[in-house]
Amino acid sequence: MDFGDYDLIITFLTLSRGKVSVIAKSAKKSTKRFSGILELFSVLEIVCSTGRRPGLSVLQEAALKHPFAGIRADIIRMAYASYWAELINEWMEEGGRQIQIYHLFQHVLCELDLGQIPAMALSIQFQIKFMVMAGLCPNLTCCGVCKIELEKMAKNEVAFDLKKGGLVCERCASGSSRQISLSKGTIKQLLWIKSADLDKASRIKFSSRALKEGLEFMEMFVPYHLGKEPRSLAFLRQIRQGIENRE
Repeated sequence: MDFGDYDLIITFLTLSRGKVSVIAKSAKKSTKRFSGILELFSVLEIVCSTGRRPGLSVLQEAALKHPFAGIRADIIRMAYASYWAELINEWMEEGGRQIQIYHLFQHVLCELDLGQIPAMALSIQFQIKFMVMAGLCPNLTCCGVCKIELEKMAKNEVAFDLKKGGLVCERCASGSSRQISLSKGTIKQLLWIKSADLDKASRIKFSSRALKEGLEFMEMFVPYHLGKEPRSLAFLRQIRQGIENRE
């Protein structure tokens, strides 16, 4: 964020201190200290100092370790990375150390930068892992009302109730407008991602149906249970729709 004529306030996700906001003095004016370094999604080593008065720490030094230039060179990758970053920023409090979140974010940014895994698949992986770490994981194993297991449900199409945070079988479904239909195949792939480690989860091959259903589901579930829809999600959907229309 701009701060005055020449300064910037920058929020970092750090391994040692969680989310921290610092002020970069004259960052918009100086061409030497931080030129080309303070770019979105970059991995840096930073040195900050605390002033005599309480408030923001001051960014003194920054060394670029991983620029992830491939993300910033592609608008759809930028849109996905922005969505993930906003989710983390909205959920985390200042100074709360979150090592798992840090490694998850770094992992999906690395894969997004390489471009070998579809961004849609990475976004499904990020969102379900993020919700597990946030303690808001969806119940995808059984009906949230009668507890009948997924395998014992008669139909291939199963309803997910956003308000209840879990599956509801045909008998327990209430017809709520807050329900999403998922195929059993999609549900099984989401469960596999949930339990697998990051490297294994990245290697999953989604069917076209599971990719579409899984992404739509996660982009409805996550904002609903976080209590707000990120602005970056609207931008992501707009960019994605534009690409689909051109194709």
